[in-house]
Amino acid sequence: MTSPLFSSEGIPVLETERLVLRSHRLADFPECAAMWGNPEVTQFIGGKPSTEEEVWSRLLRYAGHWAFLGYGYWAVEEKATGRFVGEVGFADFKRDIEPSLKDVPEIGWVLAPHGHGKGYATEAARAAVAWGESHFSTVRTACIIAPENAPSIRVAEKCGYREFRRTTYKGQPTIMFVRDAN
Repeated sequence: MTSPLFSSEGIPVLETERLVLRSHRLADFPECAAMWGNPEVTQFIGGKPSTEEEVWSRLLRYAGHWAFLGYGYWAVEEKATGRFVGEVGFADFKRDIEPSLKDVPEIGWVLAPHGHGKGYATEAARAAVAWGESHFSTVRTACIIAPENAPSIRVAEKCGYREFRRTTYKGQPTIMFVRDAN
């Protein structure tokens, strides 16, 4: 990974062998709406496709994370084509979950179907984790994954996350994973 550049918004740009992680742009909205509106994408993330209104709120929340907390989500694009393939990043969603994730940066990733099965999620998440290790004062990050989401569980494990606790979130079984900084 090369040293981070910064977008005009002060959001770092990360590059991997095949991907660029950058700030979201207004022009990403149609691709984001298509991704989040796809039942294949959302089957384990909330269980139902998102409306354009919900996706718009999500994008604004991403920008707010960067502005208020100094971290957030990146848009992920293929380096060779510039095609939007998904999102990865850290957030503090103030979730109503036990045990609490208060003040623990929570990593997440989501890819459009055309990005599935290529190792992009692991590649992007590893870049985000490396960035997080040098920017967070906390020693731990976390993620939550539906037990049925085997591909995301594999990504988490490849990135050094380990199962911490089985819990529920919004009435659904959830596995909480944690990663202690190296």
